[in-house]
Amino acid sequence: MQYGYGQLNPCCYFPCQHKGVCVRFGLNRYQCDCTQTGYYGSNCTVPELWTRIREALRPSPSFYHFILTHGRCIWNIINSTFLRDVLMRLVLTVRANLIPSPPTYNSEHGYISWESYANLSFYTRVLAPVPEDCPTPMGFKGNKQLPDPELLARRFLLRNEFVPDPQGTNLLFAFFAQHFTHQFFKTSGKMGPGFTKALGHGVDLGHIYGDNLERQYQLRLFKDGKLKFQMVDGEMYPPSVAETQVSMKYPANVPEAQQMAVGQEVFGLLPGLMMYATIWLREHNRVCDILRDEHPTWNDEQLFQTTRLILIGETIKIVIEDYVQHLSGYFLKLKFDPELLFGIQFQYQNHISVEFNHLYHWHPLMPDSFVVGQEEYSYEQFVFNTSMLLDYGVEALVDAFSRQRAGQIGGVGNINHHVLHVAVSTIKESRELRLQSFNEYRKRFGLKPYTSFQELTGEKQKSAELEELYGDIDALEFYPGLLLEKSLPDSIFGESMVEIGAPFSLKGLLGNPICSPEYWKPSTFGGETGFNIVKTATLQKLICLNVKTCPYVSFRVPDPHQEDNQKVKRPSAEL
Repeated sequence: MQYGYGQLNPCCYFPCQHKGVCVRFGLNRYQCDCTQTGYYGSNCTVPELWTRIREALRPSPSFYHFILTHGRCIWNIINSTFLRDVLMRLVLTVRANLIPSPPTYNSEHGYISWESYANLSFYTRVLAPVPEDCPTPMGFKGNKQLPDPELLARRFLLRNEFVPDPQGTNLLFAFFAQHFTHQFFKTSGKMGPGFTKALGHGVDLGHIYGDNLERQYQLRLFKDGKLKFQMVDGEMYPPSVAETQVSMKYPANVPEAQQMAVGQEVFGLLPGLMMYATIWLREHNRVCDILRDEHPTWNDEQLFQTTRLILIGETIKIVIEDYVQHLSGYFLKLKFDPELLFGIQFQYQNHISVEFNHLYHWHPLMPDSFVVGQEEYSYEQFVFNTSMLLDYGVEALVDAFSRQRAGQIGGVGNINHHVLHVAVSTIKESRELRLQSFNEYRKRFGLKPYTSFQELTGEKQKSAELEELYGDIDALEFYPGLLLEKSLPDSIFGESMVEIGAPFSLKGLLGNPICSPEYWKPSTFGGETGFNIVKTATLQKLICLNVKTCPYVSFRVPDPHQEDNQKVKRPSAEL
């Protein structure tokens, strides 16, 4: 039993290291629970023998990143051997084990409780909230008052000049990220930032089918398993709000005839989101036709439910092998194969965390304007421009967004002023939720805490200003820390975004029920044909099998040194 500091809550000082849990006794006593941490001692600081050996042999994250992003020729060889599976299994297990499962805390319970596990209306939390009775907002370090969020955002996060992502990330990636994550990031405005409106906590495609049964029924055709649609100039688009009576968020000036109905109520906001909604609608109905031909005795319900499982599988495969592959910059070819985890202790469940939600605010991706064909659109012209999808068509938008570069996320102030308010809101929410400091999160995910603002940013001027505003590097907030951290070489963001974000992402993807031994079999997907649709899914196939002419499709802008205007070969639906 340890004594704290006077009458203050001793857990405000975060004395327990290496995931140790601080339990308060009386007024100023505490005890650290070091169970299963690999450490012992009063503050969980003394390593056990195997921990000492493991830590001595474990390379740093920067070393891993260097190895995985260099030596392309060697990796090409590795990717064609059994070593690819061995390394992919290691990546999945090491990353996923960093996420507590079952969930541990929520925003109202900074301790293990049944409510933290069972109440799915909460986002979960990896770290407990900072105790309310602490000397400073971050515990005990730093200034007694945090810097003004508006000042912080305008001084350090606002874009003065667009900085393109050095990896060549484009707007097709940016809109995919936004479309994909809005199925599970649905913060409840009424209940507060610690709560979610999403009933599912992972890849359930609620943004396509609706997040409740009533909305799903409004969107379904109830024939051949299909979703409702409308045909415009011989092409399939989402149905109208008038036809479905689905609740969507459109401003009053948008004509009723131009209001389309989809699973997520906010997707009318941007043409890029409605573009993806249209592609997935077409894919659902395309797969329904394939299943109906193979199973003429199946009724509408079985066709719908099986098609949904196939699209969930397609989504996970595309996210891992196209989306995460691009984001990582790794030469190791990532692989979606649930069987890699069979026989390994793994829990097939997921609970979305507040920290993952905040981390994923990647608004620096957005450019200063949007170029489609020969036209350039300002934010005012682009937002809620519901006619753009019909005017240009899916192919033209895909091609345009594939060719326009997105912004770098970390290490530079790169948020356009039109969306800066989102960063301000995120900072305010993190304070309301009492998120622990950036350094506490680095320690939780096995990273060394920064010792100074200059070490964090890699420069002197802004680091000095941050020092004055926060008073101590250990008082820096989570979200600003992620964006202010210097980027990895030729990367879209810094080390912490990778090392903290990847475990959440991979646990959420592989923790999906379809990846379990009970689900991952041909019968789940209607037989080998449906199973093969999942196992061969790619971003290019998703798009090119649902448009008349295959455009340039990639999450990276075309290489200017290569001929990129050559005719793109249409992928075979049989592959």
